[in-house]
Amino acid sequence: MSTRPRRSIFRPCVDLHEGQVKQIVGGTLSDSNPAALRTNFIASQSPGDFARLYKHHDLHGGHVIKLGPGNDDAAREVLAAWPGGLQIGGGITDTNAQEWLDAGASKVIFSLERLQAISRTVGRDRLVVDVSCRRRGHKWLVAMNKWQDITDMEVCKESLDLLSHYCSEFLIHAADVEGLCQGIDEDLVKRLGEWVTLPTTYAGGAKHIDDLSLVDRLSGGKVDLTYGSSLDIFGGTLVKFEDLVQVSRRLAIDTVG
Repeated sequence: MSTRPRRSIFRPCVDLHEGQVKQIVGGTLSDSNPAALRTNFIASQSPGDFARLYKHHDLHGGHVIKLGPGNDDAAREVLAAWPGGLQIGGGITDTNAQEWLDAGASKVIFSLERLQAISRTVGRDRLVVDVSCRRRGHKWLVAMNKWQDITDMEVCKESLDLLSHYCSEFLIHAADVEGLCQGIDEDLVKRLGEWVTLPTTYAGGAKHIDDLSLVDRLSGGKVDLTYGSSLDIFGGTLVKFEDLVQVSRRLAIDTVG
């Protein structure tokens, strides 16, 4: 049996805000200006229902993100519904990371602060680094503090190679297009395909079922794709969840021939 080059797949998400599953426009969540928040979707289903849906379709490697306080109970509900099936991020520290792994997370997602400390605590193989970024000209700069603060750290091969010593995966949020359903940042996806040496998931702007094949082509199969507000399970009208699962499954099967 021969192994073909890896293909990009769909990675699901559960974004939690105030204990509910929501889809929020990237960059509008702000502690200093709560009125700026723009929400595309608020679920009537329980958070655990989404985990059960993903488990039913065997969609491993998705992520649960706690957007601010008041989400711990909802997050535990999600993880309990599918132990070992989902990663978790948002408010993860070196002191509570093991608690979330014990609650059922497959890995914890962490931003760049205190990265070395948390890597020592939980181990590189259980850590995903969230590299959220905003485009500035022909570069992408790391964005911190709910994407409000732009740093001078550039997302590039050198920085990703450095971070790869402390983690086993990357989650890349393209904050400029997150939640807008206006298309992915194709330039960033292509660059990530050239740069990354670890499993990587891109999030931001996916609006069409063909975007998964587009990411596969642009990244050479090195980058997976998350869909949010465009999906019908999140109130969207552009992409049907069941159809996306089938496309992703065909790509995954095509990896082995």
